[in-house]
Amino acid sequence: MLLYDAARPNPRAVRMTLLEKCITVSSRDVDVDGGENRRPDFLVRNPGGQVPVLVLDDGTWLAESGAIFQYLEERFPDPPLIGRTAEERAVTRMWQRRIERRITEPLYAAFHYGPAVEMYRTRMVVLPECTNGFKALMLDGMAWLNPLLSGTVVPERFTVADIGLFVALDFAASIGWPIPGSLRHLERWFQTTAERPTARASLHPKSSQTGVHY
Repeated sequence: MLLYDAARPNPRAVRMTLLEKCITVSSRDVDVDGGENRRPDFLVRNPGGQVPVLVLDDGTWLAESGAIFQYLEERFPDPPLIGRTAEERAVTRMWQRRIERRITEPLYAAFHYGPAVEMYRTRMVVLPECTNGFKALMLDGMAWLNPLLSGTVVPERFTVADIGLFVALDFAASIGWPIPGSLRHLERWFQTTAERPTARASLHPKSSQTGVHY
């Protein structure tokens, strides 16, 4: 397998998943800032023009973090990061989708339309006037999740829902959008997750150069 990697939160989520499962794969760094992922030779295999991409042993290009998580879980079930049973897997996906819809998707939209708008203006439709609205949605999602957290996102199991949320909020904090101090449960969850060895080990080398936690 080959991982098309980059200094971005979603590739970090895949790196953290690989580390949690003790899987070693070859990787190739993609220059997202320079637009390498938008060039014809990349788009012909991944029309979405996004990273990460996991190239499988049969040559299949597998994009979208959720699909990569699912593939890795099925190929390497231990330790389980989605679930061992149909019920556990369904609950994890339910929480994963809640996190995406209420927190991470608004966060990434606010980033693309706000701090990174000049980079993305020629790559996608950007709506700068919506930046504050998406930030408000992100904060509302955090406030919604806060009282529901007594430990991990999925109760009593560390899962890809924790990984996806952690890398997103770590990225947000590093660009000046930290977790509000009033959200004590969310802050405690974040600090606990940050203490996992895979949290630091999954940081991209570029993070140490820029201070942005990819």
